[in-house]
Amino acid sequence: MSPAASPASPGGEAGAPREHAGAAPSRDARASTPSMLLPSGAPGGAEAPLASRLTWLIALRLAVLTVFLVVTAAVYLGGFTPGRFSSIVALVTVAAAYGVSGIYAVFLRMNRALRAIARAQLVTDQITWTALVYITGGASSGATSLYGLTCLTGAILLGLPGAIVAAASGAAAYLVLCAALGLHLLGVPPDQPAGAYATQWGELRYPMFVNLLALLVVTLLASYLAERLRATGGRLVQATARAEQATARAEQAERLAALGRLAAGLAHEIRNPLGSIAGSIELLRTGGTLSDEDRKLCEIIERETARLNDLVGDMLDLSRPRVPTLEGVDLSATARDVVVLAGRSGRGSDVEVRFDGPPSAPVTADAAQMRQVVWNLVRNAIQASSAGAVVTVRLWRDPSAWLLEIRDQGRGIPAGARDRLFDAFFTTRTHGMGIGLAVVKRILDDHGFAIEVDSREGEGTAFRVRVPDRPPESGGAERLAVAAELPPRSRPAA
Repeated sequence: MSPAASPASPGGEAGAPREHAGAAPSRDARASTPSMLLPSGAPGGAEAPLASRLTWLIALRLAVLTVFLVVTAAVYLGGFTPGRFSSIVALVTVAAAYGVSGIYAVFLRMNRALRAIARAQLVTDQITWTALVYITGGASSGATSLYGLTCLTGAILLGLPGAIVAAASGAAAYLVLCAALGLHLLGVPPDQPAGAYATQWGELRYPMFVNLLALLVVTLLASYLAERLRATGGRLVQATARAEQATARAEQAERLAALGRLAAGLAHEIRNPLGSIAGSIELLRTGGTLSDEDRKLCEIIERETARLNDLVGDMLDLSRPRVPTLEGVDLSATARDVVVLAGRSGRGSDVEVRFDGPPSAPVTADAAQMRQVVWNLVRNAIQASSAGAVVTVRLWRDPSAWLLEIRDQGRGIPAGARDRLFDAFFTTRTHGMGIGLAVVKRILDDHGFAIEVDSREGEGTAFRVRVPDRPPESGGAERLAVAAELPPRSRPAA
């Protein structure tokens, strides 16, 4: 009975003589968990986290301004009424800050030039604090601590560059204010006590030195903490990714264990009826009393029976790993045999399969498993091809290995499916289980061989297997678990 054919897709089943092999492990998950506090240069600190941090900055600014308004209201309620000048400056400053925050929020929703927005917010904040410093005591005002808060914010937003922008703009604004007071370009607010303000250079030197030194210390400390946070956050991201990979592998192992139990039952419960069906159909065909239409129906039943048997065998291959038995193998002879077999089975009659390679290609591998690899790849290529297409099997040598390429002229593999191409149970077909390529990957991993995929949508796909002259010293076979005892695979009895 010839192996059945079915429409192909990446990850489709392969039905052919084979030894049991397991499935490929899931691909490593690529996950990142960026922290809200990571600088944007940190792992995972991209535009989306920066936008989130900018949102927090706007909220923090509004909170500080709101606190300032509450304090002002408390002062009013306490019976102290400042003069008109300070009230106007305070209200204008707060109103302007609220308005600028609204403008930044609009730009933030557009999600454009986020770094420029971040730098602009830092500079705006320092100018805002300078206005508050002016009406609350000038060079000696306690509001100068807000400069350091902005430096810390800059370090959180943009790392060291953000801290430098905040420190430079804060220092510049503070020095301009002190210079204006010292040169009498800016007078003491008329509603404030004149003695509370330093307006002479001798009086200004000390608060200027203390505040600028404090600003420098805060900047250095904030930058150091931001870098430490970036490094720690990077390690956390990597640890999270490794944890997710381990979880994915554990889930894959659990699925395979369940599949192994299911495959054992399937081998017993399905194969026996399949053998009976296949034998009965063979007897009907040889009876000589069937019409042409009945014979066609018998051929359909035979083909579907063989396909179902192959599906059961694929599940066994996936669920029961086997340590490769390394021996000398002629890869060229194996590929030629598979090409001949593929041309006589299933859709091989309307898809031409060609072999191009040397007469001999000695390698060290498990003969049965390498035959299974070649068969699965050729069968997948045939299934991916339309009628009249050509599947080419090429074998050539580079300085240290044999390269086996199976190329089809199909539709190619969608870009979104390539990362999961060798995952067990992944298929782009409406029917099928996505086992064939998973079996290929598992066998090659157990041997320590590599496989590459070159696919372009609309132009076809090429699978390229690299078989080195010497197998790796620590092959994947050592990682195989002891398989559960399962019934051996056999075709339905004829």
